[in-house]
Parts: sequence; C-alpha cells; structure tokens
Amino acid sequence: MATWRRDWRLTGGQRLLCAGLAGALSLSLTAPLELVTVLAQVGAARGPWAAGLRVWRVEGRRALWKGNAVACLRLFPCSALQLAAYRKCVVLFTDNLGHISQFGSIMAGTLAGIVSTAVMHPTDLIKTRLMVQSVQAPFYKGILHAFSTIYQQEGFLALYRGVSLTILGALPFSTGSLVVYVNLEKLWNRPRGRFSHLQNFTNICLATTVAQALSFPFDTVKRKMQAQSPYLPNCGGDVQFSGVVDCFRQTVKTQGALGLWSGWSANLLKIVPYFGVMFGTFEFCKRVCLYQNGYIVSPLSYQLAPGVDQSLKPRELREFQNLYKTGQLKSKKPTL
Repeated sequence: MATWRRDWRLTGGQRLLCAGLAGALSLSLTAPLELVTVLAQVGAARGPWAAGLRVWRVEGRRALWKGNAVACLRLFPCSALQLAAYRKCVVLFTDNLGHISQFGSIMAGTLAGIVSTAVMHPTDLIKTRLMVQSVQAPFYKGILHAFSTIYQQEGFLALYRGVSLTILGALPFSTGSLVVYVNLEKLWNRPRGRFSHLQNFTNICLATTVAQALSFPFDTVKRKMQAQSPYLPNCGGDVQFSGVVDCFRQTVKTQGALGLWSGWSANLLKIVPYFGVMFGTFEFCKRVCLYQNGYIVSPLSYQLAPGVDQSLKPRELREFQNLYKTGQLKSKKPTL
C-alpha cells in the first residue's frame, strides 16, 4: 500500500508538523460526515442522513462540527506516539539484513496504531460523548469538563470503555489492507514501483474502503459502548447492553445484521475528500519546508535550487552554508 516516502530533506519536527496540519484540515472539512456516521452508529437517528438533517434543523449548522476540536487536538500526540511505536514495532519484522516485507510493514503499522489508539482512547471517548449530546442542553461543557465528569461519575475505567474493540478490529482491518496490496500489480498490470501519483492515491482509498468495510462492525460496537451513559439522552444510544458480546447480540436483534454497518455510507463518502485534502495539504506544507530549508527555489513548485546537493540533510546543509559565510568554502552552495 502506498504511503508517503520519508524525505530526509525535512527534519522530524517538520514532517510531524506537515502531517499534523494535513490531518487537522482534512478532519475539519469532513467533520460533518464523521458526525452523522457516529450518530448513525449509536442509533441516535435512523440513518446518517436523517441524523445530519436533524442536527442541522434542531441544533444549527455549527453543531455539525461537534467533537472536531478534540479530534484535532488529539491528532498531534497520537501521531507522535504512533510514529514512536512504529519504530519499535518495525524491528520485530526486520530480517538479519535489515529488510522488511510489505506484510511486516503493514503489521508493524497495525501494532503501532493499536498502541497509539489504546493510549489515546479517552480522548476518542470524549469526542464521541460530545458528538452524541445536544449543544442546546449540553451535559459536558467542554473537553476538560467531560474528562473530569466521566472520571468522577463513572470511574477511571469508563474512559477506556470499548478499547478492546480497537484491538479486535485491527485484525480484519489489516487483512483488508493486505488483500488489496497483494492484488495491486494485477489491478494496474504494472509493478508497484511504476505506479503514478493518481494510482497511489487510488490504492490508498481502495485499501481503506475494503479495510473499513471489514472492521466497521467492531467500530460500531465501540461507538455504542463509548456513548452509553445514564447522563446522556436515551442513555447515549438505541440499545442497552452489559458488554461487548451483548452489544453485538442486541444490535443484531433490534436492527438486523446490517445494523452493524449503520452509517457506513457516510463513512464511505468521507474517504476520497479526506485523503485528497490530506495529500494536497501535506504536499504544500512540504514544499514550504523545503523552500525554507533551501532545497527548492519556490514553495509553489518543486524546482530544485541550483547547485544544492539534495542528498544533504537540513543540518548538513546549514553547516555548509555556515562554512561559506565564515569564508572556509569558496563556492556559495554545496555542489554535487
């Protein structure tokens, strides 16, 4: 599966900043679709579109972005934690020569995602609670108030309600990603190294669609467990349950098997604009950083700066520039 290749011309902080800004913007632009997906999952309305229309009419347009603030705030620490966990997990799948297969890379990414999601699970639960409640009569006044209220009234373990579904859902998600990846060459009738940017973008959207289709029932049950609270309207959902297995059983009993995929249509529509905005924003931020580091002549294009060795890391390039300023180098810029 295609991913962003690491560009050593950027510092670690710049890579994290580019990814964070791209993620925050894509989350904000697709927040209404995320909201109606969650409301449909917990059973707040019959279908995602009915949920969105009800929120628009009753609570106003701004309510369509409920929970987006905490989603954006958790993005930076979650990304940093996932990156750190990936560096540790990738060692488990690396052979003696330092090589890693695509299967190993997917598994390392999955384990890193599980670690970061599990640690940051309380913020995901708070996001769900803020989405489910009404802005006209909110029970939670904000992120910190929600955290302290849930901790005081429901206990510390309530903040991790549904975290087991994250681990269970990782297996079908990884399976779907791997199934798509192993068939990419047959799909495009060319080796992976010759895929165009459009094909790589299509690969990511296709893999995400298949992976989320397989893991969506686990995500639905997780949302139901996160939203269940005696302090929210209708106790936070359409069914009452005593655990994970009972939640699956009650959902199938009241809505049928397709009830586990309630809201998936809105989630499906979110994939293309989400990754489209993310890719576009990331590439623009990357060009700005490369221009600031002195590798390209303008942030509006990838035209390389003449005479600059593109293999140098930012720190090495600055050292060469400092040597020139002190008169220890004759050429103005490091050359090939």
